[in-house]
Amino acid sequence: MVEHLTPTTVFKCLADETRARMTLLIAREGELCVCELTAALEESQPKISRHLAQLRNCGLLADRRQGQWVYYRLHPSLPGWVIAILKTTLDANQHWLSPDAKRLEVMGDRPQRLAACC
Repeated sequence: MVEHLTPTTVFKCLADETRARMTLLIAREGELCVCELTAALEESQPKISRHLAQLRNCGLLADRRQGQWVYYRLHPSLPGWVIAILKTTLDANQHWLSPDAKRLEVMGDRPQRLAACC
């Protein structure tokens, strides 16, 4: 699916505020699990999971399982133009993402990642 990403697909997928915030947080952090996104965005687990599935289906995200946790990251085969759009958007909108990032930073009991995986 990633090789067929078009601007229309990318922008439609990111047109929802929750999906845009999630994608930028994941781009910022490198990898996040559902519980971290739930805490950062102050949204329900079903809503977060539904949006993650949409982002995965359109080719923007990939996931991996580590024990009971499922971690999401930008798809490793994203074209350079998509990475550039996300980086530019993230760099120019830190203030917009700041409340979410702050909630993530103070979240207790964040799952630990294996050093070899990240």
